Amino acid sequence: MDTRALSVFLSVAETLNFSRSSELLHMSVSAVSRTIQRLEEELGQSLLERDNRRVRLTGAGQEFRTYARHSLDEWQRLRRKLGSDEELAGEVSLYCSVTATYSVLAPILETFRATHPAVEINMHTGDQADGIARVLEGRDDIAVSGRPSQLPQRLRFLPLLESPLVFCAPSADCAVREMVQTVDVSRADFDWKLVPFIVPERGVTKDMLDTWFNNRGVRPRIYAQVAGHEAIVAMVSLGLGVGIAPRLVIEASGMADSISVIAAPRDLGPLTVGLCSLGQRLASPPVKSLWDVAEQTYPRAI
Repeated sequence: MDTRALSVFLSVAETLNFSRSSELLHMSVSAVSRTIQRLEEELGQSLLERDNRRVRLTGAGQEFRTYARHSLDEWQRLRRKLGSDEELAGEVSLYCSVTATYSVLAPILETFRATHPAVEINMHTGDQADGIARVLEGRDDIAVSGRPSQLPQRLRFLPLLESPLVFCAPSADCAVREMVQTVDVSRADFDWKLVPFIVPERGVTKDMLDTWFNNRGVRPRIYAQVAGHEAIVAMVSLGLGVGIAPRLVIEASGMADSISVIAAPRDLGPLTVGLCSLGQRLASPPVKSLWDVAEQTYPRAI
């Protein structure tokens, strides 16, 4: 089995960039391109569509990506079954927000690298609200995400910690600060039209907040919808509005002195943060090993 060719294809399928994959794989761009071309010739199908602006998977490429991942996982299982003495190897594609890299993942990865140094972690960062979708689409093995109210049937979720969701305002004197410093925004009769509100544009937190507002028949004055809790905290610190964010994001943002927590509504509930993965991906030894280390790192999971 040409496992190297499968690994090359999976890298290009993830990055959608031949130059980036060549750097990650320590190969020349031409060598990466030739590997993909040989696979396409053997299959008699185009796996990637290429033009001067972008690279994307064809329908055959999407199917082959699933096959390639399954084949590499089966190959590693077979080697162990036949008594290979080599240490666990392979790679895990991991997605999380920037905050989660050091506030959630740091102790997990420290232990995992010490016990499984041959497993490569491919880290991708972005808005945590995209984590579940990326896992469901097969783009990443594991993502750090808030727990949705309803989990897709194919998805496994490992709770790690809880962080209260809090309303926050700028600390510095400004119009927004003056609007909220003399009132209690957690009161049911608070008029949200009085202040500009900064909300997440998608994700678990948005769903929780929408439900909270709907239950009160509230239509807040929305100043902006932004991607990521970090962006909300930054905009609040600039005096642009009132926002909502997990307390752990505020504490890790480096802007805590510029933010004042003005309410932590009990009935809004905390955000449960954890790992999510497709059940079938947990059959992969490297993926399952990282999952197990996370569970051991946070033994008092919810």
